[in-house]
Amino acid sequence: MNTEPMTPLMSGAARLRALLATGDIVAAPGAPDVLTARLVERAGFPAVYMTGLGATAARLGQPDLGLLTQTEMADHARAMVCAVRTPVIADADTGYGGPLNVRRTVAEYTQAGVAAFHIEDQESPKRCGQMAGLRLVSRPEAEMRIAAAVAARQAFGSDLVIMGRTDALQPEGLAAALGRAKSYLDQGADLAFVDGVRTRAEVEGIAAGWRDRRSSRSWTAPTQPR
Repeated sequence: MNTEPMTPLMSGAARLRALLATGDIVAAPGAPDVLTARLVERAGFPAVYMTGLGATAARLGQPDLGLLTQTEMADHARAMVCAVRTPVIADADTGYGGPLNVRRTVAEYTQAGVAAFHIEDQESPKRCGQMAGLRLVSRPEAEMRIAAAVAARQAFGSDLVIMGRTDALQPEGLAAALGRAKSYLDQGADLAFVDGVRTRAEVEGIAAGWRDRRSSRSWTAPTQPR
């Protein structure tokens, strides 16, 4: 019989925020499905990232071209959250529409128990950030998505970690990507996600841009082997 005292369980978002507060790198390998999420946890990683490309491939056997709906993605994330104890970070694509759609996305992902999600600045239908032919919305429209997510989080009393993702690096260059990332932080995003990183020089450029900002908020920039 377990005689240890019962303690309230921290939400996934609270656990992720505690990890981020240490200032250490939080490695969150991408997982396409629940089985992979469990393997990531078993390997000892502190968090798992539900990838949109992986989810689309696992559920549909198709490339990531914005084919999965908001509810399908939220259900996929919910299954991962139920299967692991580590915080789950989830892809939320473009927020699935206008401000009201973004508001519902916050509600669905919060109810699913995810620790964090990212919203990107592509046009809809979006595509995987590693593909060619990316099309971006204007910066004001992208900022609106982040602002709507932040407002919804406050309205719902959620502690969801909001990540503002930009896909501007490859089509528009480093300066444009950093400008967008910083503007998303200014709108209240907790993290900035610069996607499409391919070279060491790009990693160093993003790091330098972060140092110049002199802010307490954070960047996240997954890399691709080259």
